[in-house]
Amino acid sequence: MVSIIEKCDESRRRLFKAGAVLLEEGKRTGRLHVLASGQVEVLRGDTQVAVIGDVGAVFGEMSILLDTPHTATVRALSDCETYFYEDAAGFMRSDPEITFGVAALLAQRLNSATTYLVDLKRQYAGAGSGLAMVSDVLASLVNQPARDYEPGSDRETDLISPSR
Repeated sequence: MVSIIEKCDESRRRLFKAGAVLLEEGKRTGRLHVLASGQVEVLRGDTQVAVIGDVGAVFGEMSILLDTPHTATVRALSDCETYFYEDAAGFMRSDPEITFGVAALLAQRLNSATTYLVDLKRQYAGAGSGLAMVSDVLASLVNQPARDYEPGSDRETDLISPSR
């Protein structure tokens, strides 16, 4: 498989200073970034989800594919360079190898998430705690039909007790 980074146009390489926001949660930009150097953090609200420094990492694809605002904020932790595409959909459609590369990255993320959820399910089987919902989450991830997607949780936040 060809790396997405090999398909990027050098003229699209941009420098972002530490602290710069590349994508903002809740905003709809149509943009995509492919990390060329440096480190970024992915935030959902105030929660850091990941720190990423892998060359070729892609940010913004979920918003394009789901036709929604960005589901997370991506912020530079260090000075970093990305290949920056204003027309993410056009870039992803421009070459089947790019499309396949994005699909492979998404499949890898889904595999990591489901592996983690399976581990949680095994650890807390029969615990009767709020983690019993892991089975429901896993079931919803398997062969889920296409639907309109709204970022965030389906839970009513005011119904969650502070002890959880």
